[in-house]
Amino acid sequence: MSTITYVKGLPTPSKEMNNLGFTKFEMFLTDFSLLFRQATIKAVDIILSSNNFEKIKSQLNTQLQKEFNLSKRQVNGVITLALSKVCSASECRKNHIKQLEGKLKSALTWIKNAEKRLLDSQKFYAKKNWLQSKTGCKFPLCCDLNTGCSNWHSLKFQIHNKKRYVYQLDQKIAHLKTARLRVKVASSEVFIVGSSDESFGNQTCQYDGLKLSFRVPYCLEASYGKYVETEIGNFDRNINRLPLCGAKTWHFYRKNNRWIVAVQFTPKPVPKVSRAIQYGAIGIDINPGSIGWAYVDNCGNLKEFGTIPLQSGLGKNFNSQQLVNASLELATLATKYACPVICEELDFSKKKELLREKGRKYARMLSNFAYSKLYQFLESILSNRGISLYKKNSAYTSIIGLVKYSKMYGLSSDVAAALVIARRGMNLSERLPASVSAYLEVNPRKHVWSGWSKLNKITLNAAIIKSRHDYFSVPNWRMVVKDIVEQVRVKTERRAASKST
Repeated sequence: MSTITYVKGLPTPSKEMNNLGFTKFEMFLTDFSLLFRQATIKAVDIILSSNNFEKIKSQLNTQLQKEFNLSKRQVNGVITLALSKVCSASECRKNHIKQLEGKLKSALTWIKNAEKRLLDSQKFYAKKNWLQSKTGCKFPLCCDLNTGCSNWHSLKFQIHNKKRYVYQLDQKIAHLKTARLRVKVASSEVFIVGSSDESFGNQTCQYDGLKLSFRVPYCLEASYGKYVETEIGNFDRNINRLPLCGAKTWHFYRKNNRWIVAVQFTPKPVPKVSRAIQYGAIGIDINPGSIGWAYVDNCGNLKEFGTIPLQSGLGKNFNSQQLVNASLELATLATKYACPVICEELDFSKKKELLREKGRKYARMLSNFAYSKLYQFLESILSNRGISLYKKNSAYTSIIGLVKYSKMYGLSSDVAAALVIARRGMNLSERLPASVSAYLEVNPRKHVWSGWSKLNKITLNAAIIKSRHDYFSVPNWRMVVKDIVEQVRVKTERRAASKST
């Protein structure tokens, strides 16, 4: 089972405060964090310089104990924190390089397309009879009356700047691949690793539900004694899953001039509310402006649906609050129908790599969309209430919903996609109509998504489909596919005949 973390500000009871306005435990954490940071920096340097850390782990533990006069349990926390910081920095470096390579690929593709568009236009105007051309120019030459510059001149200037941007990306990627890894170590934090075979889940930090007792390191016993105690109270939660036994890992850090205490543990199991997925499910389709949901029964039929509006452009706290409210509303629906929630597994990293080549409005909308935070809230809230959450591939959910269910039930695009996601979670297939698949020449041995892929390409180029609302006006997809396939066949035959002559 995965672990969860409870966080709260460290209480400051008036009876524990001294003349300076601090408690004894705060004074101890301040002194210990300075020593802990030095030990962490030492451990980070040794980890970065070693090729095989597992071989020197025990030696490092002994070395830190002697050098900083700490116990073995406290040094375990130092090594664990240092190793996690190194792994996090390494993973961030890989993700950064991957993102820059994606931006570089997108920029090179844009340059290639722009140069081809400019070259095709120059070839078009080089012809003597270009005025009698039936096709026209893909990028016609025009001039701005205010500036006196042509659109060709503007495109050449954009290509020039894009090549400079590509050069900068090349240099940055080459530097990141060879540069030494940099690890940031906070100045005020203490990390103590717990174990399930120890009393109260941790030998150094022992918490009985109200009072926390901290074993002072040897080097600070002269100032604080053998133990430092403080009343931190309980972690107020509507659903408290903190067990009495089991491993508890404690993390103390300073934020906004206040000490924060966090405990990580394996939670107590909660009674299961959602039934098996074959008895029905709720599918959700997440968009920047709304969350569409649809409940289907055991046969895959739509029973109820709706949307949860989301407001964009809010501040960090207001946006987090509306995401929590949306997650609570979905949890209420899942409790009402006693069914699991099925969502789509999306990755916006590739889309965010293309933001520089997209419009400002699209880039702003995608950047403000806190997709990962919504899933974090949703998973936490559903887990606390005994509701299962499944993630499924989102391939072709929008086109399937628009073609099959939007007109059938009168659904919006997000609710129709949510219906498809719910059915996909129940392992129900979404096949093309036989007449449509026949015209598309779909191989029955291939996956059903191959047919939807062909239909999706047709809808992107179909003149009858200009927006999502146009899907409601299509009387028969068989006739639309037939007309487009016939047009493609005629064009292919004409090209073949012209080449042969």
